[in-house]
Amino acid sequence: MQQRFFRAMGCEMLIALDGGDPAQAEQIEQAIGWFAGWEACLSRFQGGSELARLNRGAGRPVPVGEVLWEVLQAALQGCAASGGLVTPTLLPALEAAGYDRSFEQIGRAGGLALERASVDASHDWRAIAIDPARRTVGLPAGMRLDLGGVAKGWAADRAARALRRHAPALVDAGGDIAVSGPMTDGSPWPIAVADPREPDAQLALILLYAGGVATSGRDYRHWRQGGAEQHHIIDPRTGRPAATDVLSATVIGPSAREAELAAKVALILGGRAGMDWIEARPWLAGLLVLEDGAQLRSARLDDYLWQAEVG
Repeated sequence: MQQRFFRAMGCEMLIALDGGDPAQAEQIEQAIGWFAGWEACLSRFQGGSELARLNRGAGRPVPVGEVLWEVLQAALQGCAASGGLVTPTLLPALEAAGYDRSFEQIGRAGGLALERASVDASHDWRAIAIDPARRTVGLPAGMRLDLGGVAKGWAADRAARALRRHAPALVDAGGDIAVSGPMTDGSPWPIAVADPREPDAQLALILLYAGGVATSGRDYRHWRQGGAEQHHIIDPRTGRPAATDVLSATVIGPSAREAELAAKVALILGGRAGMDWIEARPWLAGLLVLEDGAQLRSARLDDYLWQAEVG
């Protein structure tokens, strides 16, 4: 097994290739370079990124490259699949909540000292003008995008697909995990689900042959602003951090991107409604940890758990 931990897209990352070929170390290094390039394109914190240029060009069509085009299409598909609950159009709301710089900088600064005004969350993702023939994107005046969550899921999936020609691959992009297929001996990849209240403790062990796992939570990316606890999951219905009883949501899906979307929907909707949303989609399985410590497990979750966890 060859593996490397590294940092990209504001998160801790892991790439693992199952096999004994020494050349796999070089293949992992190449993949790390992919992530650096994707971050340079998709980061809202880098003023020279393609996403930053698109945000500055709101009100007119802006030509975009292949990567930004693909990720934006994935984001808009997620908008449609979630009924608009997960949307990339909430950057002004994220900034109003205090997430106006990288999370590392927020942590060092202790959050913003001053309360900010709430923002209008009425920007409709359907107002984004997409021209496939010219590959241009037109944002309505005042709209700016944040592609953080969908970008990590997309990147994990794309890297795992590209690496599988060398060896079975697992790519963990800050909790958005893509698995290219079974390990070399045909066994599933073991993926631990951490307890959001005790990060060193394990709630369950998922055994995954292919697809994706993602966790969305309020336990890590949170800060205080104006005397109130804030977090990075915005409810588009209010334009504020979601008022939810879900502390963390872990979802298994056909891809990391789909799992990431579903985990975010479940967190925004809250425990019972979020689990109902997962159960209504037979391609998903989920584990929700509520603020009071209770757990909600979908009916299909047992299909993925190590037997010692079942029951």
